[in-house]
Amino acid sequence: MPITEASPGVSIAYETFGDRSDPAVLLVMGFSAQLIAWHQDFCRALAERGRYVIRYDNRDCGLSTKFDDHPVDMGRLISTVSSGDIAAASAMVPYTLQDMADDGLGLLTALGIEQAHVVGSSMGGMIAQTMAISRPTRVLTLTSMMSSTGEPEYGHSSAEARAVLSSPKPADREGYIAAAEREMVWASKKYGNPAFLRELAAKSYDRAYYPAGAGRQMGAMVLGGSRAEALRELRMPTLVIHGLDDTLIDPSGGRRTAELVPGAKLLLLADMGHDRPRELWPEIIEALDAHTGISQGEAP
Repeated sequence: MPITEASPGVSIAYETFGDRSDPAVLLVMGFSAQLIAWHQDFCRALAERGRYVIRYDNRDCGLSTKFDDHPVDMGRLISTVSSGDIAAASAMVPYTLQDMADDGLGLLTALGIEQAHVVGSSMGGMIAQTMAISRPTRVLTLTSMMSSTGEPEYGHSSAEARAVLSSPKPADREGYIAAAEREMVWASKKYGNPAFLRELAAKSYDRAYYPAGAGRQMGAMVLGGSRAEALRELRMPTLVIHGLDDTLIDPSGGRRTAELVPGAKLLLLADMGHDRPRELWPEIIEALDAHTGISQGEAP
């Protein structure tokens, strides 16, 4: 697994698919999820459409740099944010969403790629939006998937989804894998697959079990603030994808994102939750192929 320094003191693990001479597509994963959550078959299918696909581990996850010197208790962080003491909460967290965005851009630089199509899922969508806002000349197109704008009025989680997200997972391998089935609460009602969740959990545990990073990533995400005004200023082709079954980030988050970005296209998928079911890959990949082909002169 290649690892490169993407930001000062931060090394990022990554993997590529396809021909380097093809347009680059940077896949940005969400909260506490490793790069393998972008399934290799999904990446290969997109690469077969003539894209150079890059997936990577965010900092504090997978095989990328860990911030062990800055422990963050997620429960205490959430209670501090809920109390309104943002200054105290910010002091707990060693990095920001912008730092995570800079990691992705730094990875592109390390790979000799000046511009890329950026596709972010969930927290990864927030990171992708931040990349586009802070360095618009480096983002050819933006795709924000199952994500939101940082405005508290949009993209709510259901009480059940919040409970699962905030519950610590068992430390033992067997318990960790079994606990993955809790995520069915936000999966597609039609295509949600407990066996797939267990398989991903097993691979994730074996590759890099590291729960300590979750609190720091959560802090960067919840303290990121609203991106609404900055999203209004974006002038790049933008695609927003959201599942109507999503209970972790309500579809209002996707609708609001598309409403704010001028000219954004909104793709609402009736049978998608906060997941990417294999059954919907053809539709998602078709949409990404069309969207990322815009700057190459391909038919949208």
